Amino acid sequence: MCERKFRRQHSVGKYIVDFYCSEDKLAIELDGAAHYEEENIKYDMKRSWFLKSLGIRVMRFRNEDVLYNTDFVLKQIQNNFVTTSSRKRATPP
Repeated sequence: MCERKFRRQHSVGKYIVDFYCSEDKLAIELDGAAHYEEENIKYDMKRSWFLKSLGIRVMRFRNEDVLYNTDFVLKQIQNNFVTTSSRKRATPP
């Protein structure tokens, strides 16, 4: 299993992401019911666009999935880690 360090409540610009892994530039967002209201959907889209413009990948999960489908959520996150070999190929000689 890949070991990664995540920071909780990490600031990026004027936004705060729930969890952030700097090694993989990966933000994890946990969404409760309020995130599915029209105003909040627009806010989250704007926020995600900003993060993506910085090269940060954003993954969103419903709170219910984290609580009741934890293994699935963890597997999805692990599948989005940048592999060591990919990182080595991306590094200039």
